[in-house]
Amino acid sequence: MQFFQSVLLRLSTTFVTLLGVAVIVFFVIRVVPGNPIAMMLPPGATESDVTRLTALYGLDKSIPEQFLIWISGVIQGDFGTSITTKQPVLQLVLNRLPATLELSVMALIIAIILGGLMALTGTRLRGTKTEAAIDVTNGMALSVPDFLWGLILILTFGVLLPIFHISGRVTPSLQLPFTTNFYLTEAVLRLRFDLWLDIAAHMFMPALALAIPLAAIIGQLLKQSLKETMHLDYVTLARTKGYSETHVILHEALPNAILPTLTLVGVQFTFLIGGTVIIERLFSYEGLGNMAIDAVINRDLPLIQGIVILFAVIFTGFNLLVDLTYAALNPRLRHA
Repeated sequence: MQFFQSVLLRLSTTFVTLLGVAVIVFFVIRVVPGNPIAMMLPPGATESDVTRLTALYGLDKSIPEQFLIWISGVIQGDFGTSITTKQPVLQLVLNRLPATLELSVMALIIAIILGGLMALTGTRLRGTKTEAAIDVTNGMALSVPDFLWGLILILTFGVLLPIFHISGRVTPSLQLPFTTNFYLTEAVLRLRFDLWLDIAAHMFMPALALAIPLAAIIGQLLKQSLKETMHLDYVTLARTKGYSETHVILHEALPNAILPTLTLVGVQFTFLIGGTVIIERLFSYEGLGNMAIDAVINRDLPLIQGIVILFAVIFTGFNLLVDLTYAALNPRLRHA
């Protein structure tokens, strides 16, 4: 019973958070200098044209009135119409969301693999030069932000050694018989492995740029958790039974040391999605982050609001899911 009360409390907190985000983003973007209507019109537009479009988009009303109109539409599923594309905001955002989600999931998988390998290798070879080299590598990966890793990868594997694709989401000449925008997933379901390889090749570089800093964080935390677990009694008992050190790490220490890392991965995944904004721009990747930059440049207020609200829903949703999963896996928290 207490667990369900905690869930209800978190859901109410999530709702308040989303409402706060909506209020802040709505009022802040209207305080920033710049007239979106003026950017839409050609140089020879008259004052009457400006007045007509201002009234059409409701910008002639006071900001509180605009907010009430907008939030009432959001509650009904209407996020407004994009000023630049003249299309429904919700449709635009949902069309780009699958590309960003697939990129983020691939980056997360790469980060878990790289971080897990570094942590396990450092624990297995603790006290050696290999562990010191892994620590130095982790420090370097953390000190460089993801967009700089993106530039490094573009220069290295796109210019000096042109091995991987550095722009786009798929080769334009390939036939795309897809009904959804989850290209990578649908390519597997349709058994179109040629398309899958092409899409994955386009995603690999931006995903790797996003994954490197996260892999370093995962590697550091998991390695520290493993070190603490290796001194516990049940691990010592496993050694006395004659198990190899590798077996002890994988089957005894890892299952108990991985819980804090799983929580970190869930939380960091939300920041990973936010980090796609710059990375998608660098690699000309057709995702939500790239569209967000275009919306800011064009002062497309309804589109900016829709993108920010969607990011907020993803952040709060994943954080709530992580908390509930951690509580479900940890009986002490579930019954606390």
